[in-house]
Amino acid sequence: MFNLNHVTFEHPQWFWLFLLLPVLMLWYFWKRNQQTPEVKISSLKGFKVNQGILPKLRPLLFILRLLALALLITAMARPRTVDVSTKTNSTQGIDIMIAIDVSASMLAQDLKPNRIEALKKVASEFVKERPNDRIGVVEYAGESYTKTPITSDKRIVLEALQSIEFSNLLEGGTAIGMGLATSVNRLKDSKAKSKVIILLTDGVNNSGFIDPKIATELAMEYDIKTYTIGIGTNGMALGPIAMDRNGRIKYGSVKVEIDEELMKEIAQKTGGKYFRATDNDKLEAIYDEINKLETTEVEEFKYYNYDEKYRPLLLLAGVLLLIEFVLKRTIFRSFV
Repeated sequence: MFNLNHVTFEHPQWFWLFLLLPVLMLWYFWKRNQQTPEVKISSLKGFKVNQGILPKLRPLLFILRLLALALLITAMARPRTVDVSTKTNSTQGIDIMIAIDVSASMLAQDLKPNRIEALKKVASEFVKERPNDRIGVVEYAGESYTKTPITSDKRIVLEALQSIEFSNLLEGGTAIGMGLATSVNRLKDSKAKSKVIILLTDGVNNSGFIDPKIATELAMEYDIKTYTIGIGTNGMALGPIAMDRNGRIKYGSVKVEIDEELMKEIAQKTGGKYFRATDNDKLEAIYDEINKLETTEVEEFKYYNYDEKYRPLLLLAGVLLLIEFVLKRTIFRSFV
């Protein structure tokens, strides 16, 4: 009739009536014994003894009545199945630009397997956890450019992140001001209620024609919050130092230098926060914290479609009562 695993009852209090069923059974057998008197005679000669099975089946009438009553009680509890569908709307979306330093020093292996690959993995997970926001990517080294503008298509963003790699085609150096300014330029016309930049670097500003402080003022003017991340261990790290004749990168021990004062200033003036990622776990924890700090309000609508199941129970109860009535007036008519 229906799958009980998905049935709910609107009025389950009616099930208390099932406590009456044992009482009715006791009453029936007590009354049956009272209405069946015993007569003691010395001999059965002259009496026609009915040896048929019908007298023994007479309690079947009472069983049918009990089953009908049980079905009626269940019907009064109003069983039904419910199909719940949900629809979510983002009521306060966030536009986010991820600005990533792709200078040669990002190949340093203090994060595993190196800084760029560790960042790509963590940033991709961050993107997957922001289904209601628009996200874009900016790359910068000695110059900067937009890898992908802000979009709600997460597949495009993830592909952009995975394709990030060091390239000697870009001018060398670290232009933090350029990376920040390009991100601001992509967000300044956004109509989102909240605009955020996540700016990551592993060095100091030593290139580009836009001063980081000017870029910071632009972010403030357009009310763009900036979270800054300095990536790299403290002290020395195994990083690129030269290229051999075959174009392969040679590694050696290099000093990790990050302009933390600048990064803190950018974050503080724009209402963001500065983080330092010295290993893979800390980098992952930083993106988790930013994910929690920048929450998107989501409006959820639930639609309920109820399918009432009491009608078949009423019909079956009626059939059982009809069968009991017909049997009582026909086959079992001559039995007490």
